Amino acid sequence: MILAASVLEGDRLALARLLTQIENDTPEGRAALGELFPHTGQAHLIGVTGAPGTGKSSLVNRLARYYRQPGEDQAPRRVGVVAVDPSSPFSGGAILGDRVRMRDLAGDPGIFIRSMASRGSLGGLARTTAGVVQALDAAGFELIMIETVGAGQAEVDIARLAHTTLVIEAPGLGDDIQAIKAGILEIADILVVNKADRPGAKSTERALRGMLQLAHPIRREFQHHGLVSQLSRGGDSQPPAESSQDDEELLWIPPILQTVATEDTGIPELAQEIERHYEYLQATGDWQRREETRLKAELEQLLQEALLSRWWASMTQSRYQAVLQNLVEREISPWEAVSTLLDGGES
Repeated sequence: MILAASVLEGDRLALARLLTQIENDTPEGRAALGELFPHTGQAHLIGVTGAPGTGKSSLVNRLARYYRQPGEDQAPRRVGVVAVDPSSPFSGGAILGDRVRMRDLAGDPGIFIRSMASRGSLGGLARTTAGVVQALDAAGFELIMIETVGAGQAEVDIARLAHTTLVIEAPGLGDDIQAIKAGILEIADILVVNKADRPGAKSTERALRGMLQLAHPIRREFQHHGLVSQLSRGGDSQPPAESSQDDEELLWIPPILQTVATEDTGIPELAQEIERHYEYLQATGDWQRREETRLKAELEQLLQEALLSRWWASMTQSRYQAVLQNLVEREISPWEAVSTLLDGGES
């Protein structure tokens, strides 16, 4: 396919056109993704999530700029940015305003920014975000940062997509106890207190540290990225007698960093922690396991969509409405309605 070949050759216009096809879920987009898929799996996927107002876009902007600057120990790296904005439940439109905060990245051939609307999807991502990320991966971008919609307490889909998940907090955004309820903390590979120049930054960091210890006092098995992992959260506490020093060295304890994105404060340290997590994933085999989990989640999503589409194709509108009316009139239960629609029995 010409479009896929052009993307592999580095044609940015072809990439932009392909991303539009993917977002619109066209046959051309699906075919191109099929051709590009063997070329994926190389990029480091970095998820950036957190509540609205924590400065996610500014942080992504400064991180991308940092990766593009050559240093003594690093060459410039190609960076893709996927920024998901919420769609209006009334008009269906989206502002896609993240590019406003990333204007200083414009014109850099080593950076590609794609804003996309959530189009009603829950979980902080759009339905086609995974496809867009795969296209950028195949196009040769080494780092792909995925910024979610301002996430709430349970919008944690980014953990199924990214290799490294940054959860961004900021002081002064609410009651410290609120974060205890946030399942979003449990997906964090790195916790970032942004806007750390504001009053309350230290107390926010202490609260986060205390909540991590409260959730995982010493060692506890929990489901993370679809994996059962063991983490130590005990601070200065001694590890249990049955765990060896070698075991402790293989555990990833999410660090808590302070940044001020607008002033570039803490950005090099954050980049170092991201690199350290990458090395940890490679050394322990978690990279491959997370890849498998990510692809499994994408397969199941696509399978659900395909089965639902196939079911609708075999269902007449009149029959569906008749079953729905029986449900509304309390003549059948919701489970009975589902059974009737699936097994083809008469309502």
